[in-house]
Amino acid sequence: MEYVKLGSTGMDVSRICLGCMTYGVPDRGTHEWTLDEDAARPLIKQALDAGINFFDTANVYSDGTSEEIVGRALRDFADRDEIVLATKVHGRMRPGPNGGGLSRKAIMTEIDHSLTRLGTDHVDLYQIHRWDPHTPIEETMEALHDLVRAGKVRYLGASSMDAWQFSKAQYTAAAHGWTRFVSMQNHYNLIYREEEREMLPLCADQGVGVLPWSPLARGRLTRDWGTATGRSATDRFGSTLYQEGDRAVVEAVTRIAAERGVPRARVALAWLLQQDTVTAPIVGASKPGHLEDAVAAVELTLTDEETEELERPYTPHPVSGH
Repeated sequence: MEYVKLGSTGMDVSRICLGCMTYGVPDRGTHEWTLDEDAARPLIKQALDAGINFFDTANVYSDGTSEEIVGRALRDFADRDEIVLATKVHGRMRPGPNGGGLSRKAIMTEIDHSLTRLGTDHVDLYQIHRWDPHTPIEETMEALHDLVRAGKVRYLGASSMDAWQFSKAQYTAAAHGWTRFVSMQNHYNLIYREEEREMLPLCADQGVGVLPWSPLARGRLTRDWGTATGRSATDRFGSTLYQEGDRAVVEAVTRIAAERGVPRARVALAWLLQQDTVTAPIVGASKPGHLEDAVAAVELTLTDEETEELERPYTPHPVSGH
């Protein structure tokens, strides 16, 4: 495993981040395809054994049970000081007023609930899961800064939003002497590259680490076009992200993987890892082979000709994932 700094910070993270949305009690929340604790623990242990030190979850995943499962596994299998543990805030955790969003009240409430579920006194990276148009950004950034000052959070990150929104948040923090975001977790893969227009250049200019979610396009880059899985059959959000024109990109991945004699996932992840702005793709793993492919992709170097073949079929998409 290779390790790099997260953006302009001094913190080292593995080039692969284990995305833990895959783990949670299946009948809690909206992800029917999640793995329960008994199935999740061996995969978390496998990730640690492979050198992955970066784990990403969220309060909203499986109604908080993802945080519980991940927290218990890391306590049993890892040294907390060696782990970079990330979670998120924004999604609705309960009905009624103040059950979600990025108000000061919501942020202060949700960090304590997340810490309890994770079984730790701090998270290394606390991320806003989306932009909150109903809360002044000054309120959000000051509340997040206060969490850093209180020692509950080490670094702050953001997730999918418009570049102007991210820039506004960073400017607001700087203008008040508050803590700025060090990372952007955004939707980016071979068949969705709209982030290259504004967000990625902004992150490069500002020294912000990039942590792509859905790096394999919900698995579409790993299987024949049109085939389905148990997850894709119930993934309502994922069904809105891609289009028929993406087939040509998937076919290019298939050709290069066949020529190389490697699984398609390794080719798609290797392309992401070779992008200058990318720190660590967030990879979900429901089978041991998923982790094996992710780790192997770190050592797979694509040629210029292969990269051009992968990128050539791309067609523009409507902005999605925000």
